[in-house]
Amino acid sequence: MLGVVENHSLPRTAAFFDLDKTVIAKSSTLTFSKSFYQGGLINRRAALRTAYAQFVFRMGGMDHDQMERMREYLSALCRGWNVQQVKDLVAETLHDLIDPIIYDEAASLIEEHHTAGRDVVIVSTSGAEVVEPIGELLGADRVIATRMVVGDDGCFTGEVEYYAYGPTKAEAIKELAESEGYDLDRCYAYSDSATDLPMLRAVGHPHAVNPDRALRREALASGWPILDFHRPVRLKQRLPAFSVPPRPVLVAAAAIGAAAATAGLVWYASRRRSMPV
Repeated sequence: MLGVVENHSLPRTAAFFDLDKTVIAKSSTLTFSKSFYQGGLINRRAALRTAYAQFVFRMGGMDHDQMERMREYLSALCRGWNVQQVKDLVAETLHDLIDPIIYDEAASLIEEHHTAGRDVVIVSTSGAEVVEPIGELLGADRVIATRMVVGDDGCFTGEVEYYAYGPTKAEAIKELAESEGYDLDRCYAYSDSATDLPMLRAVGHPHAVNPDRALRREALASGWPILDFHRPVRLKQRLPAFSVPPRPVLVAAAAIGAAAATAGLVWYASRRRSMPV
């Protein structure tokens, strides 16, 4: 238990949460692949590949090179996708797809940080069309996510403006801390991946959650707490705190959206190319 209520005469503080495999048990973007298939954004073959990638992601995640190949491919993949259609599909299926895979332990931590007077910020490589509604569901105060250029026609242009990954997550946290007055030495951060080491090192209280091998090594060497989250639970089955409408989420960095939902296709294709024949 965190237990200490913030002294509001001191600078403000926040708790920064990675999303996938830290707050929820799966990839936030890959989870919507069925919805995007039914909505006509991806075909059956891509939907099957993303389902396979979801399985592999749960087993071991994606390394840095795979994530970089995904980023490069997304700029071309999402060109012409209608942003409002993406938002509508996410809204229609959010509770059915995301609510059942939220870790009970993460939901408890969010409650505890709010009780202690800290803001809760979701920091994710996925886009605002996916991350912002999840943040609202969780009652987060702010969201940091990737953003992509949207044209006058309301569709993705295929150009990436900001990619919330690795060091850029830490940079966004520092910028938000400056604008909001957070004391980063007294802030908390949670992630499962070594790619988020810059984010974890940016705060005074880093935590490794369900860590990959590299992050576990670093956490052990640095004396960081290692947390095991393994109990997904629907929020409505929890304490009354989650039975009220969640607070609005302020988006600190927005919008790659549904394009990332086909991340599994990119990962799968790159894996197939690298496999021996």
